[in-house]
Amino acid sequence: MTSYAQGILNGPEGLFLALLVGLGFGFWLERAGFGSSRKLAAIFYFRDFAVLKVMGTAIVTAALGLWTLNAGGLVAMDGIFQPETFLWPQLVGGLLFGVGFVMGGWCPGTALVGLASGKLDALVFLAAVGGGSLAFAFVEPGIRGFSTSGAWGVSTLPDILGMSSGQVTLLVLVAALLAFAAATRVERSMAARLAARQATPTDGKE
Repeated sequence: MTSYAQGILNGPEGLFLALLVGLGFGFWLERAGFGSSRKLAAIFYFRDFAVLKVMGTAIVTAALGLWTLNAGGLVAMDGIFQPETFLWPQLVGGLLFGVGFVMGGWCPGTALVGLASGKLDALVFLAAVGGGSLAFAFVEPGIRGFSTSGAWGVSTLPDILGMSSGQVTLLVLVAALLAFAAATRVERSMAARLAARQATPTDGKE
Protein backbone atom coordinates (compact mmCIF):
# COMPACT_ATOMS: atom_id res chain seq x y z
CA MET A 1 0.00 0.00 0.00
CA THR A 2 1.21 3.52 -0.76
CA SER A 3 0.79 6.70 1.24
CA TYR A 4 -1.60 7.90 -1.48
CA ALA A 5 -3.81 4.84 -1.15
CA GLN A 6 -3.84 5.17 2.62
CA GLY A 7 -4.85 8.82 2.43
CA ILE A 8 -2.05 10.06 4.68
CA LEU A 9 -0.24 12.34 2.25
CA ASN A 10 -2.13 15.37 3.55
CA GLY A 11 -1.49 14.44 7.18
CA PRO A 12 1.52 14.84 9.48
CA GLU A 13 3.03 11.54 8.34
CA GLY A 14 2.84 12.55 4.69
CA LEU A 15 4.32 15.98 5.35
CA PHE A 16 7.19 14.47 7.35
CA LEU A 17 7.81 11.90 4.62
CA ALA A 18 7.80 14.64 1.99
CA LEU A 19 10.32 16.61 4.08
CA LEU A 20 12.66 13.62 4.30
CA VAL A 21 12.37 12.88 0.58
CA GLY A 22 12.96 16.54 -0.26
CA LEU A 23 16.03 16.76 1.96
CA GLY A 24 17.45 13.59 0.46
CA PHE A 25 16.69 14.74 -3.07
CA GLY A 26 18.36 18.10 -2.51
CA PHE A 27 21.39 16.50 -0.86
CA TRP A 28 22.03 14.14 -3.76
CA LEU A 29 21.44 16.86 -6.34
CA GLU A 30 24.15 18.89 -4.65
CA ARG A 31 26.43 15.86 -4.46
CA ALA A 32 25.93 15.34 -8.20
CA GLY A 33 27.11 18.89 -8.83
CA PHE A 34 23.68 20.24 -9.70
CA GLY A 35 24.17 23.23 -7.43
CA SER A 36 26.07 24.83 -10.33
CA SER A 37 24.28 26.29 -13.34
CA ARG A 38 27.49 25.86 -15.36
CA LYS A 39 27.42 22.11 -14.89
CA LEU A 40 23.72 21.92 -15.65
CA ALA A 41 23.98 24.01 -18.83
CA ALA A 42 27.04 22.06 -20.03
CA ILE A 43 24.76 19.36 -21.45
CA PHE A 44 23.53 21.82 -24.09
CA TYR A 45 27.13 22.33 -25.23
CA PHE A 46 27.78 18.55 -25.31
CA ARG A 47 30.55 18.90 -22.71
CA ASP A 48 29.03 17.23 -19.65
CA PHE A 49 26.10 14.82 -19.66
CA ALA A 50 25.79 14.52 -15.88
CA VAL A 51 22.17 15.71 -16.08
CA LEU A 52 21.28 12.93 -18.50
CA LYS A 53 23.15 10.29 -16.52
CA VAL A 54 21.91 11.25 -13.06
CA MET A 55 18.28 11.82 -13.99
CA GLY A 56 18.28 8.82 -16.33
CA THR A 57 19.61 6.63 -13.54
CA ALA A 58 16.90 7.96 -11.22
CA ILE A 59 14.18 7.15 -13.78
CA VAL A 60 15.50 3.64 -14.40
CA THR A 61 15.84 2.97 -10.65
CA ALA A 62 12.29 4.17 -10.02
CA ALA A 63 10.91 2.12 -12.92
CA LEU A 64 12.69 -1.06 -11.81
CA GLY A 65 11.70 -0.47 -8.20
CA LEU A 66 8.03 0.10 -8.98
CA TRP A 67 7.87 -2.88 -11.31
CA THR A 68 9.51 -5.15 -8.71
CA LEU A 69 7.28 -3.94 -5.87
CA ASN A 70 4.17 -4.26 -8.05
CA ALA A 71 5.16 -7.75 -9.19
CA GLY A 72 5.70 -8.74 -5.56
CA GLY A 73 2.28 -7.43 -4.57
CA LEU A 74 3.75 -4.78 -2.28
CA VAL A 75 2.59 -1.74 -4.27
CA ALA A 76 -0.61 -1.41 -6.28
CA MET A 77 -0.05 0.75 -9.36
CA ASP A 78 -3.61 2.08 -9.18
CA GLY A 79 -2.70 3.47 -5.75
CA ILE A 80 -0.11 5.79 -7.29
CA PHE A 81 -1.30 9.16 -8.56
CA GLN A 82 -0.89 9.57 -12.30
CA PRO A 83 -1.68 12.97 -13.86
CA GLU A 84 -3.79 13.25 -16.97
CA THR A 85 -2.19 13.97 -20.34
CA PHE A 86 -3.07 17.17 -22.19
CA LEU A 87 -0.86 16.80 -25.25
CA TRP A 88 -0.62 20.29 -26.77
CA PRO A 89 -0.22 22.45 -23.66
CA GLN A 90 2.26 19.96 -22.22
CA LEU A 91 4.31 20.02 -25.44
CA VAL A 92 4.38 23.82 -25.37
CA GLY A 93 5.16 23.77 -21.66
CA GLY A 94 8.04 21.36 -22.25
CA LEU A 95 9.42 23.63 -24.97
CA LEU A 96 9.21 26.70 -22.73
CA PHE A 97 10.81 24.75 -19.88
CA GLY A 98 13.69 23.76 -22.15
CA VAL A 99 14.23 27.31 -23.36
CA GLY A 100 14.19 28.56 -19.78
CA PHE A 101 16.66 25.85 -18.79
CA VAL A 102 19.08 26.91 -21.54
CA MET A 103 18.74 30.62 -20.78
CA GLY A 104 18.82 30.40 -16.99
CA GLY A 105 20.95 27.32 -16.46
CA TRP A 106 18.55 26.03 -13.82
CA CYS A 107 15.32 24.15 -13.36
CA PRO A 108 13.17 24.98 -10.31
CA GLY A 109 14.47 22.07 -8.21
CA THR A 110 18.14 22.61 -8.94
CA ALA A 111 17.69 26.37 -8.47
CA LEU A 112 16.59 25.69 -4.89
CA VAL A 113 19.72 23.61 -4.41
CA GLY A 114 21.78 26.44 -5.90
CA LEU A 115 20.10 28.95 -3.60
CA ALA A 116 20.94 26.78 -0.60
CA SER A 117 24.55 26.86 -1.86
CA GLY A 118 24.48 30.67 -1.97
CA LYS A 119 24.15 31.14 -5.75
CA LEU A 120 22.66 34.56 -6.49
CA ASP A 121 21.75 33.63 -10.07
CA ALA A 122 19.57 30.87 -8.61
CA LEU A 123 17.70 33.51 -6.59
CA VAL A 124 17.12 35.57 -9.73
CA PHE A 125 15.92 32.46 -11.57
CA LEU A 126 13.48 31.52 -8.79
CA ALA A 127 12.13 35.07 -8.73
CA ALA A 128 11.51 34.81 -12.48
CA VAL A 129 9.81 31.43 -12.00
CA GLY A 130 7.54 32.92 -9.34
CA GLY A 131 6.71 35.91 -11.54
CA GLY A 132 5.98 33.66 -14.49
CA SER A 133 3.72 31.46 -12.38
CA LEU A 134 1.73 34.48 -11.19
CA ALA A 135 1.46 35.79 -14.74
CA PHE A 136 0.14 32.42 -15.92
CA ALA A 137 -2.45 32.42 -13.13
CA PHE A 138 -3.82 35.70 -14.50
CA VAL A 139 -3.91 34.68 -18.17
CA GLU A 140 -4.96 31.03 -17.71
CA PRO A 141 -8.74 31.71 -17.67
CA GLY A 142 -8.41 33.25 -21.12
CA ILE A 143 -6.55 30.26 -22.60
CA ARG A 144 -8.38 27.50 -20.74
CA GLY A 145 -9.51 26.00 -24.02
CA PHE A 146 -5.90 25.49 -25.04
CA SER A 147 -4.72 24.39 -21.60
CA THR A 148 -7.13 21.45 -21.70
CA SER A 149 -6.65 20.55 -25.38
CA GLY A 150 -5.35 17.22 -26.56
CA ALA A 151 -6.83 15.40 -23.58
CA TRP A 152 -5.69 11.77 -23.52
CA GLY A 153 -6.78 10.98 -19.99
CA VAL A 154 -4.31 9.03 -17.86
CA SER A 155 -1.92 7.66 -20.49
CA THR A 156 1.07 5.43 -19.76
CA LEU A 157 3.74 3.97 -22.02
CA PRO A 158 2.39 0.41 -21.64
CA ASP A 159 -1.03 1.63 -22.79
CA ILE A 160 0.34 3.67 -25.70
CA LEU A 161 2.81 1.01 -26.90
CA GLY A 162 0.52 -1.92 -26.23
CA MET A 163 3.19 -3.61 -24.11
CA SER A 164 3.32 -4.99 -20.60
CA SER A 165 4.85 -2.93 -17.80
CA GLY A 166 7.75 -5.38 -17.59
CA GLN A 167 8.50 -5.02 -21.30
CA VAL A 168 8.40 -1.22 -21.09
CA THR A 169 10.65 -1.27 -18.02
CA LEU A 170 13.18 -3.38 -19.94
CA LEU A 171 12.88 -1.02 -22.93
CA VAL A 172 13.55 2.00 -20.71
CA LEU A 173 16.59 0.27 -19.20
CA VAL A 174 18.07 -0.58 -22.61
CA ALA A 175 17.38 2.93 -23.93
CA ALA A 176 19.08 4.46 -20.88
CA LEU A 177 22.17 2.26 -21.23
CA LEU A 178 22.49 3.15 -24.91
CA ALA A 179 22.05 6.85 -24.13
CA PHE A 180 24.69 6.69 -21.39
CA ALA A 181 27.15 4.98 -23.73
CA ALA A 182 26.53 7.54 -26.48
CA ALA A 183 26.87 10.44 -24.03
CA THR A 184 30.19 9.10 -22.75
CA ARG A 185 31.56 8.90 -26.30
CA VAL A 186 30.46 12.45 -27.06
CA GLU A 187 32.03 13.70 -23.82
CA ARG A 188 35.34 12.06 -24.68
CA SER A 189 35.25 13.44 -28.20
CA MET A 190 34.55 16.97 -26.99
CA ALA A 191 37.27 16.71 -24.34
CA ALA A 192 39.77 15.59 -26.98
CA ARG A 193 38.82 18.50 -29.25
CA LEU A 194 39.15 20.97 -26.39
CA ALA A 195 42.56 19.56 -25.45
CA ALA A 196 43.70 19.84 -29.07
CA ARG A 197 42.64 23.50 -29.23
CA GLN A 198 44.44 24.30 -26.00
CA ALA A 199 47.63 22.56 -27.07
CA THR A 200 50.59 24.85 -27.72
CA PRO A 201 52.22 24.97 -31.18
CA THR A 202 55.16 23.06 -29.73
CA ASP A 203 52.89 20.35 -28.39
CA GLY A 204 51.13 20.21 -31.73
CA LYS A 205 54.40 19.67 -33.62
CA GLU A 206 55.44 16.95 -31.24
